[in-house]
Amino acid sequence: MNRPVITGTDGSSAASEAVRWAAREAVLRARPLKIVHVREQWAGDIPVHTMKNYRDPEAKHCRAMLADEAEAARASAPGLEVTTALVDGDLVQRLLEESRTADQVVIGSRGQGGFSGLLLGSVGMGVAGRAGCPVVVVRGDSTTRHGRIVVGVDGSEGAEAALAHAFEEAEIRGAVVHAVHAWQPPVLFTPAVEGGAMTERAIDERGEFFRRVLTPWRERFPGVTVTESVVCGHPVGALCDASTEADMVVVGSRGHGLLASAVFGSVSHGVLHHSHCPVAVVRPGGQAPEPA
Repeated sequence: MNRPVITGTDGSSAASEAVRWAAREAVLRARPLKIVHVREQWAGDIPVHTMKNYRDPEAKHCRAMLADEAEAARASAPGLEVTTALVDGDLVQRLLEESRTADQVVIGSRGQGGFSGLLLGSVGMGVAGRAGCPVVVVRGDSTTRHGRIVVGVDGSEGAEAALAHAFEEAEIRGAVVHAVHAWQPPVLFTPAVEGGAMTERAIDERGEFFRRVLTPWRERFPGVTVTESVVCGHPVGALCDASTEADMVVVGSRGHGLLASAVFGSVSHGVLHHSHCPVAVVRPGGQAPEPA
């Protein structure tokens, strides 16, 4: 089955940018593109069965919006196979359903209407944390090419999933993987008391751990160039600083230590809020099995 790249839209400028980014990604992967608009049923809506065709004008507007987005996608990626879908229901649940048969789900960082707060609120977190495929939040500069994929490393299962995705993305793009390991000294650690020797030893230990984690991935992807950064500091700052010259930042949905709960905790929120480029969120075992 040729899994499509799925992108959600609500007609906002951020969603339109996500559609164009998804179109380029679909071409890169030789995948079709599917553009989805979800009409949510709000508590204050008149029940559908009480007034025949009461939502027809809205449906006409939504179909026109989808047609415009499909035309823009084809213009940015000539020859691309594009389909659209107008569906009703809960936004998170419908996108999660779409993710089960998708190569990836692409969403904008901001929206309007049903997509309001997509990045900052429960919708974005719900989709990214539970999707059956990688979820990309398009933000920052998504057009300039730096040839670099940034990934956070902490040795956790979530970080391993992020590394796998980062190396795959780099291989597809012919890009470099920039692996970042950020660490912070213990709360009671004070360089003035412990001295420089302890600091140097800690840095050496972190560097050795980092190299050990990356070795299997270097061997699995010998054609991918890898650069490393071991940073004494907060992972949000380290990853966002690295994102200024990256095409994508990849984070795992779960982690240990400073990358714990990368979707639901402070690191993911920080990266998704402040990254200067698109952010891919990958969870362990997130890719759903191919349908029979």
